[in-house]
Amino acid sequence: MAHQTPPVAGPPVDPTPARLPRRTNIDGAHVTLVPLDPQAHGDALWEATHGPSNDGLWTYLFEGPFAARGEFDAHLRKKAASDDPLFFAILDRRSARALGYASYMRIEPAQRVIEVGSILYTPALQRTAAATEAMYLMARHVFEDLGYRRYEWKCNALNEPSRRAARRLGFRFEGIFRQHMIVKGRNRDTAWYSMLDSEWPARRAAFERWLSPSNFDESGAQKSSL
Repeated sequence: MAHQTPPVAGPPVDPTPARLPRRTNIDGAHVTLVPLDPQAHGDALWEATHGPSNDGLWTYLFEGPFAARGEFDAHLRKKAASDDPLFFAILDRRSARALGYASYMRIEPAQRVIEVGSILYTPALQRTAAATEAMYLMARHVFEDLGYRRYEWKCNALNEPSRRAARRLGFRFEGIFRQHMIVKGRNRDTAWYSMLDSEWPARRAAFERWLSPSNFDESGAQKSSL
């Protein structure tokens, strides 16, 4: 009988678990990420997100908009108390004012997989260098400090701004999970994206080239795209 080669299940991987993200500060040139604190950050976030003109900020999030401050405060308290998702406020470095928040979620240290999500950018943060830097800081922390090998981005498949952001930031599209969720009484097909540890060095270099002060003119406009 001819010798049969056993099937290969996949290349060997270091099984050492990644580290859990902690409530810590992550500093950048434009922003600092700090643990979400409803008392410290609530006023700024409420002022920048409530009212009919801002209802669109909540369209693809799991909650909101909020008609009353008390409901919004309860929402922030729940987020701040959670370990997964683990929320960070995004603060302007100069003013220390909260401009938004984001979280690490679906945290699986044994598999070394983690997701970034529940991202809320206020109008003052959107389409700024600070917005890009916040995502750079979170990715760098995941790969370089915590030791994850897969970083995920998921969004409603109808959320084209989020899908463009994922591609721009260097996440690779993996497919659509059909009828994945029911959110606010509506169907959600979910678009999946990922970034791997092997891809991070090139992505880090691209981020740092783009974020360099030399990439912006005197009016703050970018010279080269990310």
